[in-house]
Amino acid sequence: MTIPMLALTALLVGCGGEEPPTPATPEAKPEAAAPVPAAKIDLSELKKQAEQVTLVPAPKEMQKALDKANIKDALESLVQERKIAFDAKDADVAAVKTGVVLADTLLTVRTAPPEKLAERMKAVKAGMKAVKAGEDIDKTIDSLIGDIQNLGGGARDSLEQELEQMHAAVIPEIEYEAGDQIVPLIQAGAWLEGSNLLAAAIIKANRPEVANDLLRQPAVCDYFLKYVDMAGKTKANEEVVGQLRTTLEKLKEISVKPTLSLEDVQEVKKQTDTVLGML
Repeated sequence: MTIPMLALTALLVGCGGEEPPTPATPEAKPEAAAPVPAAKIDLSELKKQAEQVTLVPAPKEMQKALDKANIKDALESLVQERKIAFDAKDADVAAVKTGVVLADTLLTVRTAPPEKLAERMKAVKAGMKAVKAGEDIDKTIDSLIGDIQNLGGGARDSLEQELEQMHAAVIPEIEYEAGDQIVPLIQAGAWLEGSNLLAAAIIKANRPEVANDLLRQPAVCDYFLKYVDMAGKTKANEEVVGQLRTTLEKLKEISVKPTLSLEDVQEVKKQTDTVLGML
């Protein structure tokens, strides 16, 4: 560390004989304090943070959009039962799977029986463990499972809030413990599940015009494609990662159309069914 130093100057007069009187030194004016440099703002980092916060709609936001479109079927009623196994040797695919079960949990927190919610939270815990998300997240999920098993009265409102807070709060810890690419892949799983359920609801209601607002998200596809390309490629996950990329590319192709037809919505459902069926 470089420590700034003050240079002190002394006027010494002495050259033999009498010393001439020392001239009066004018009173020094206090120096103005140096301005503190403003902290530099890293615009690229701010942009990255904004992308992660606002770009990818959470499952509950998807449900609100469906309500606004006056489609009566709740996404929670369309959630399928999935038996998903997590492999700690393949953290990237495990992250996508974790996103799927996390979305299902968030979407069914108000209606699912306590035992079913607890089962889904245990699946989320298994997924977080597979991606090495950290012990603190394990403890948080165990606490939530305890809350689920004691549901009653207005406890579901409180539980829903806790789950949403956990969904937001765990992101920094996962990034620290598991790596930067894991969070976007968890988001990708949740978004794919949400898009699949949205498409199913739109098809069931025969309301393809609603898809123009709900399913056209090319920027989201680009965001996820960037991280899919960063995923570690192994023989075990090559098929899943390859299909995920194909699905995202197809969804982007559909997203840039000026208007979506019922056939386009059916293609979204088909594409997301394919990749979700491989998990």
